[in-house]
Amino acid sequence: MLAKAVEKKMNRLYQFMTLCAFMLAGGAGAPSVIAAGANDAVCTACHNESWRTPVLAIYQTKHGVKADARTPGCTSCHGESKGHLSQGPGTKPDVVFNDATDDKVRSGQCMNCHKGNARTNWDGGQHQNNQVACNNCHKVHAATDKVREKKTQTGVCFTCHKDQRADSKKISHHPIGEGKVVCSDCHNPHGSPGPKQVKKNTINETCFTCHAEKRGPFLWEHQPAAENCASCHAVHGSNISPLLKSRPPFLCSECHDGPHNSKVPAAGSAAGTQGGLTAVPSENYTGRACMNCHAMVHGSNHPAGALLHR
Repeated sequence: MLAKAVEKKMNRLYQFMTLCAFMLAGGAGAPSVIAAGANDAVCTACHNESWRTPVLAIYQTKHGVKADARTPGCTSCHGESKGHLSQGPGTKPDVVFNDATDDKVRSGQCMNCHKGNARTNWDGGQHQNNQVACNNCHKVHAATDKVREKKTQTGVCFTCHKDQRADSKKISHHPIGEGKVVCSDCHNPHGSPGPKQVKKNTINETCFTCHAEKRGPFLWEHQPAAENCASCHAVHGSNISPLLKSRPPFLCSECHDGPHNSKVPAAGSAAGTQGGLTAVPSENYTGRACMNCHAMVHGSNHPAGALLHR
């Protein structure tokens, strides 16, 4: 209780001090900041520390730093809301950030300031097309925005992406649960020119930011590896190490289904014959299957590595 009382007083003191500082400074941008502070005071007279939804924590974030002339006020996001201010309870602000308000209206309010750079591809992106608005992931009235913190970001993403949550718990996975990798290390949630909202133009380019040893260029390339890492790997998690979609040789046989799959030993070899047919030990039981011989599956630079043997 004491901690909450102290936090409330600190929020009030912070607002008062920043307003006074600009009144004394009288520098460029001060009038607009003073006006923003005055407008906020009209709102926080009712939406104070006793309001049913905590809102004053915004003054502990960048959105509440009144020393910066670019900092928005309440009406910057919620609109002038003259009806709400004059009539009070029973009327709503012009823009309410809940599911009843169109997602494009909510995101549009944010994009008035937050445009360009990493958000260039928001329009037409997968999140926008699925009616996700900024406030579905971001919480501006909280002292800490969970989606921007490495420890808590995946929890926010997994609220919708439940299949990826399940994959991340499988035996072979990226160290998401361990806190070493988060969704935004690979994906740009605000849109991307690449598939699956990956940060780079292709999935391979994105993977290579960490797995640089697989980049090449190689003298002898393995075509699937050069085209798309996800051809063989389940990138969010698999029960087959290392993140493979299925176990070799079955994974290899999805492409390599020709007669070269069945290596027949020479006559008189240890394999012998059964019923007039050459008996071959099943490749399913021979250690690393195809990779017993074709070890360099991502590519080879050895002069004799045309078959990815070395």
